[in-house]
Amino acid sequence: MIKLYNTLSRKKQEFKPIKPKQVGMYTCGPTVYWYAHIGNLRTYIFEDILKRVLEYNDYKVKHVMNITDVGHLTSDSDFGEDKLEKGAKKERKSVWDIAQFYTDQFKKDIKLLNIKEPDILIKATDTIKEQIELIKELEKKGFAYTIKDGVYFDTSKLEKYGKLWGPKEKKELKGRIDEIKEKRNKTDFALWKFSPKDEKRQMEWESPWGIGFPGWHTECVVMSMKELGVPFDIHCGAIDHVSIHHTNEIAQAEAAYNKPLSNYWIHGEFLNLKEGKMSKSLGNIITLGSLIEKGINPLAFRYLCLGVHYRSKLVFSEESIEFALNSLNKLYEKTIELSNSPSQELGNKFNKYKEKFITYINDDLNTPKALALAWEIIKDKEINDYEKHELLIDFDNVFGLKLSSLKSSSQNSKYTIKTINKDGVLMWTSDFNVLPEDIQLLVKKREDQRNNKNWEMADKVRKEIENKGWLIEDSQGKTIIKKESI
Repeated sequence: MIKLYNTLSRKKQEFKPIKPKQVGMYTCGPTVYWYAHIGNLRTYIFEDILKRVLEYNDYKVKHVMNITDVGHLTSDSDFGEDKLEKGAKKERKSVWDIAQFYTDQFKKDIKLLNIKEPDILIKATDTIKEQIELIKELEKKGFAYTIKDGVYFDTSKLEKYGKLWGPKEKKELKGRIDEIKEKRNKTDFALWKFSPKDEKRQMEWESPWGIGFPGWHTECVVMSMKELGVPFDIHCGAIDHVSIHHTNEIAQAEAAYNKPLSNYWIHGEFLNLKEGKMSKSLGNIITLGSLIEKGINPLAFRYLCLGVHYRSKLVFSEESIEFALNSLNKLYEKTIELSNSPSQELGNKFNKYKEKFITYINDDLNTPKALALAWEIIKDKEINDYEKHELLIDFDNVFGLKLSSLKSSSQNSKYTIKTINKDGVLMWTSDFNVLPEDIQLLVKKREDQRNNKNWEMADKVRKEIENKGWLIEDSQGKTIIKKESI
């Protein structure tokens, strides 16, 4: 039995899918105008853990994620500039190029974090026709009205508007600014925004109401229903989506079809810095790329997230990521050591540990307890090394730390990546792909020169690598790449 905290009921509930052993899951994806920061990525890691736990319990998961490439305004509400249009002006590129570039970057980030790519990635701009049809349906049923800047949803017409709210969201509502004066109610939200009369947008479409673009909240309703139907099983996202975005998704589905959009609403808490909130608007974001530049294995960030429950705030600091990196490396070293153990019979304690692991992960994804259990197993002298290794590999189906690849990669990889922290403690990873792309290209260029016995040119490339902050050396047939500080 899996129990999940459902924001809709404000309690943990037994998970009961609509169809036996099948799950339809929708997760809010990135707005592709800039790099995802590690706070965003924490949400995608929690959603990946949820997916892995469901699969570990033999559910077949159909996972849909959207790519928001239009309609998300700088206010996260109904005023301000479109984030994609703003990004395009800043970088002097087309909106379409911006969207594609940051979509590709997002895919690279989730691959480095060993997040399973969704079964379906769907773009908002690919469902404009369906979004217009939904708005027409809402208008027909009396839930939509038009003012000078767009078409809006009348929240006063929906009896149970705000059903996702708890005390915090109700308190926030009282202080919400009524930014569009013509709105009938301050909670009303845009279904379709008109293009400014004095400016031609790069992304705009014809509609029955005028040239414009869809509202952010409308996009997700259409994309989720198109791929999963209505209702579907699970809708996920970050905690900040509860008060407006997810509330407004629910409102549209119930108004148009008199059905709930999703049965379970699951939300992950924020990642904060020591100094407070991290956000793109504040300009204090940390990207996965910036961690890699400091020599940190991206999976150390995944390990850090596993150690804090997804519904608890995670405070990120240099000390916390160093601790996670050291712990991950110790886990890697122990897994490699145990991988050489000969096969032995699995005892009763093996099964008890596995049962305990299932109990933890099925109790609202309690990865901190599950991770602590892995370390308990490593220290347990009453089970053999083969059992320990098999349990760690089994648990990693949920952890996603690539433990099963360690033996083969440590033996066969041409490259060993090492980092040394400020205290001189050696840290390493065997994954060449975590290096910055320019360093990867230079390492391969040097290798080609060495293979051609062009030693002078190979030495020049080595110095170029050193100038970028990395050291390189050759030992026992392997190339060792080091970063001297993090």
